[in-house]
Amino acid sequence: MPGISPIKILGNLKFFSASLSLPTKDKSSNTKEKWSEKYFKDRDKAEMDGVPECIPPWFMPQKPGYKPHQETCDKIGKNFKEFHDAMLDAVQFSHDMWKLQAKFKDLKVMSVSAIGAPGCLDGPELESNIKNAPMVASFSGNMQKHRDAVAAGVSKCFKKWQDKVMVPGLPWYPAFAAFPSPMAPPMPNIPTPLITCPSAMMSEIISPSSMTSAMDDALDSGLKDKDPDKQYHALHDAIATVLSLAFLLWLPSQQVMLVMGKGPVPSFAPPFVPVGPVVGGDNIAAPGHLMT
Repeated sequence: MPGISPIKILGNLKFFSASLSLPTKDKSSNTKEKWSEKYFKDRDKAEMDGVPECIPPWFMPQKPGYKPHQETCDKIGKNFKEFHDAMLDAVQFSHDMWKLQAKFKDLKVMSVSAIGAPGCLDGPELESNIKNAPMVASFSGNMQKHRDAVAAGVSKCFKKWQDKVMVPGLPWYPAFAAFPSPMAPPMPNIPTPLITCPSAMMSEIISPSSMTSAMDDALDSGLKDKDPDKQYHALHDAIATVLSLAFLLWLPSQQVMLVMGKGPVPSFAPPFVPVGPVVGGDNIAAPGHLMT
């Protein structure tokens, strides 16, 4: 079963919905006067036929149709789009690495049921693998700071979800209801969707606002001070919107498999009691439970 599948075009549209324009408005001046019709009335008509080349557009020009403004929007919008797409690929890469190492631990097996307290799902944090993903590992300067903020925010929210995942007595081991042996050997669980293992912090990965706030908080304060229009917030919101939907679609499609349960059968006493339920069993905590 594949991991998350981000729908990148949704992030493009989400960012565009923020209605950001370039060049950035100067808050200290009279913007209306600065971009008045008087300023443009004598412009060469050749400069007033600019059309967007970055589709869908990420920014709108301060003066619609003014070619220099449109070129600025296309150039910077393309950079934002490439960063947005690269970060989504990096999160997908890190999540795939997480799936290979994730495992359920410390489960209690009682007859057919598996019971796991919050925290029973174990796996590495995403942050390091996001930063070191092939598509973003070479980022430097401000791009590196933005990359690190996205990595920290996504990893923080995902860890909150993971730490509260529980197994609420799911009927994973039907054979353990009446087992003809003093000890039940390791047996795989009945495959079930991951969404059947609830987490009290599920909103952290399926709510864009939580992930956006985490990214904003992780971003270098110097970069935020230099961005009065909060373009960074719109970018984080776009990335979080795509990822939250991807995680929401992933939870019911991901199968929990190969969780090897075992345990004693204390009531086994042949020939009078030839079968009995497993009581006080556990599981083998080996990676691969979410690998498929």
